[in-house]
Amino acid sequence: MSAPSNDSILEFATQIAEQAGDLIVQMRAYNQINHNYKQGVELVTSADLASDKMITDAIKMRYPDHQILAEESNPDFEKIQHAEQPVWIIDPIDGTVNYAHHHQQVAISIAFSVKGKVQVAVVYNPFSAEMFTAIVNQGAWLNDQPIQCSAVKDLSKALIATGFPYDKTGKLPLLMSQLHKILEQCADVRRLGSAALDICWVALGRLDGYYETVSCWDFAAAQLIAREAGARFGHFTEPPEGALAEMHGENILISTPHLYDELKTILANA
Repeated sequence: MSAPSNDSILEFATQIAEQAGDLIVQMRAYNQINHNYKQGVELVTSADLASDKMITDAIKMRYPDHQILAEESNPDFEKIQHAEQPVWIIDPIDGTVNYAHHHQQVAISIAFSVKGKVQVAVVYNPFSAEMFTAIVNQGAWLNDQPIQCSAVKDLSKALIATGFPYDKTGKLPLLMSQLHKILEQCADVRRLGSAALDICWVALGRLDGYYETVSCWDFAAAQLIAREAGARFGHFTEPPEGALAEMHGENILISTPHLYDELKTILANA
């Protein structure tokens, strides 16, 4: 059987993202949410689990030979990072804390990768009805309209986003040093609570740059969307030898091309 086309993968991914989006919107509207904590600090809700199951069940039925890396049901990156089969990378709710607090900055993130390279990406915010999509080497879109990152060249006029980990033990001095250095030189900073949407907002020009340490399911889809919209993606510290760059979430940096090198230098020296 021939491999599915990227167009057919995108059509399928947008469908299941919309279905999962409808599910989490309904669960929140009808107060059908239970709260638990992973490792005592990371919030996970019953909606995360329900969305995860809906998406992964749909993939298994449609593409039974594909691998799945999903935050809630199958988070073992080591088992799939060198998989020969295509791998789906799923975050069933990115911005769980926002979701639980009835904020709007919430997304479902779905990436389709082959041998460590993301080919198709979907990031969907069901509360704003914004569907960000991309196919490698074909461009990025918001609700089927082409998008492009900003052309900001002056860091003093740039809006930069970041986020902070659930467990901040021992990490605050470095995080605050990075934030201090960025705030000194940019127009302002935003902390919006969804890495996937932060990155998509860079792709759209609502933000000019973003940095953080996150898990691969938080950014795998969004980084392709940003790159296809003209942004630069990388890391402000070198990934370990042999790491898959598009999956390595430590110290990622995504920005408009003119700001990337300057931001990288600032963060690396913070």
